[in-house]
Amino acid sequence: MSDTTPKPRGRRPKSTESAEPAAADERYRAPALDKGLDILELLATQAHGLTRAEIVKEMERSPNEIYRMLERLVARQYVMRNPSGDRYALSLKLFALAHMHPPLSRLINQALPIMDDFARKAEQSCHMGVYDRGNVLISAQINSPRGWSFSVQRGARVGLLDTASGHLLLAYADAGSYQRMLAEHTPLDGEVPITEEKLALTIAEIRQQGYLERDSAQSFGVVDISFPILGPDHTAIATLTCPYIRRIDRHIGPELPEVRELLREAAQALSFTQSAGK
Repeated sequence: MSDTTPKPRGRRPKSTESAEPAAADERYRAPALDKGLDILELLATQAHGLTRAEIVKEMERSPNEIYRMLERLVARQYVMRNPSGDRYALSLKLFALAHMHPPLSRLINQALPIMDDFARKAEQSCHMGVYDRGNVLISAQINSPRGWSFSVQRGARVGLLDTASGHLLLAYADAGSYQRMLAEHTPLDGEVPITEEKLALTIAEIRQQGYLERDSAQSFGVVDISFPILGPDHTAIATLTCPYIRRIDRHIGPELPEVRELLREAAQALSFTQSAGK
């Protein structure tokens, strides 16, 4: 049978079936590509690989077409044979490709121009935080061009439970990630304790208004304004925070409400959804 003749699709790994749309658009099907992706997804669920016969059985396709596709995947080094040649498993090529453009690096590269634009307009510094091993890692930071600002250094680790960034990441985490983040949390030096009741109230407030604005728990005279950078599933992949300080000399700069709106726009520009706040 021709390699391009559409066939009923074989069984797919359960972990991928639920992610596919219920009614896929069949107009743009590419059967050969589908077969290759099906094999990769199947092997991704098998720690010790599968024999060709086992792959044929799982895919519910003919041995010949599976053999041709396996040979191409082996030739392109996406799949490898074991030394005896009777089992197939994923190689590390997909892993290597994924790490050629790490997601965090891409996010930082995309964020820096937007953060710089915010800093110039708001005359304030800003930083981006991501969850990292139980706390928050400051992954990017821009100073105010005016020279007067409060900033948190890039690479610093700040508390999950006493910072605006940490509370935003918790508020916009799914239930499983929320519990994992709390379980992994280790208090940092100087961390301000918080009760479960206070944390729950803070998270409820964030979810209601879409951002957090409050006096800093670490420094006098600083107001933390923080918005989530949202992924496609409406969970926070990062946070954008401005430690706002008000000048009291004769220079007239943007006031807090204007800075808040500028930060909201910056966070929305980096989000995969346009509903980062109200």
